[in-house]
Amino acid sequence: MKQKVVVGMSGGVDSSVAAYLLKEKGYDVTGVTMNIWQAADTDFQDQEGSCCGLSAAEDARRVAAQLDIPYYVMNFRQEFQTNVIDYFVSEYRQGRTPNPCIACNRFVKWESLLQRSLAIGADYIATGHYAKLVQLKSGRLAVRQSEAVKKDQTYALYSLTQDQLRHTLFPVGEYTKEQVREIALKAGLDVADKPDSQEICFVPDHDYAGFISRETGQEDQPGSFVTADGTVLGQHKGISHYTVGQRKGLGIAFGKPVFVTKIRPDTKEVVIGSNDDLMTAELTAEHMNYMAAQRFEPGQRMTAKIRYSHQGESCTVTSASKDAGRISVRFDQPVRAVTPGQAAVFYQDGCVLGGGIIV
Repeated sequence: MKQKVVVGMSGGVDSSVAAYLLKEKGYDVTGVTMNIWQAADTDFQDQEGSCCGLSAAEDARRVAAQLDIPYYVMNFRQEFQTNVIDYFVSEYRQGRTPNPCIACNRFVKWESLLQRSLAIGADYIATGHYAKLVQLKSGRLAVRQSEAVKKDQTYALYSLTQDQLRHTLFPVGEYTKEQVREIALKAGLDVADKPDSQEICFVPDHDYAGFISRETGQEDQPGSFVTADGTVLGQHKGISHYTVGQRKGLGIAFGKPVFVTKIRPDTKEVVIGSNDDLMTAELTAEHMNYMAAQRFEPGQRMTAKIRYSHQGESCTVTSASKDAGRISVRFDQPVRAVTPGQAAVFYQDGCVLGGGIIV
């Protein structure tokens, strides 16, 4: 019997080619688009180029018809609201900068979608993520960086568990983005030239503070721009408008280049400083998920990425809690703008060792 795989189809070229490749390999493929848009959010639903809106579902449906595979839309509105949107709002309100794509992967795609797929008899789920799945000598599974260096998405997959990885396929991990588009073109898929989706699908206008105000029904409270020692420099619009490392959009001229270096939610203060103030050689991460190893040990060497676009920097584990839920590392060279709420993801030989949330 053919192995059954449910492909999460976003309507983009990557997930469409993933479905095509799996069918070519002989899998019994079913396409699924996750309905995560909220009923009243027409801007979100209709956003062109979003990986989550109605237009995305229409594109996915057309591709499924071209591939002659079954296609369904599954409702994950509540899971997305609770685990992604509510989390996003709460983190910004507390002065942190979350990565909602990581939360979506962990709790929606590889929790809700996987469980529902297994319940209907699937052996695997698959996505269009640029990542490779490998089995290590220890027997553990891990994700490894893909051929598409600039598009590699392993950073956003660090939170997957061993059980989830056992039921996962990454068909496009062996290809570059250009090769994926070429495959789509040769296969005659309508989405071959479709642009990539935006970073955060549920905030189409990129106005995070406005979105948070609409979600909570509360306007962001203004506060003070201050120096590290507490000297007041001026007034800001509310902490949800800012993130560590930000230079543009501060809304006030300081006469020299300045950056957000810290956010103090308890006092509603946004700390301003120089680029040098953003450089640090240490970080601590909590809520660790270990993938390639069961835990880290002091003295262990690896490479850490502190945001999706970060190239990575060599570091050494300086401490790890006994329950392995919290670690600290020291970088060989200082890194810029370590941001609370973002993920620190640790690599060795291109494989994800694990990761956690920066505190």
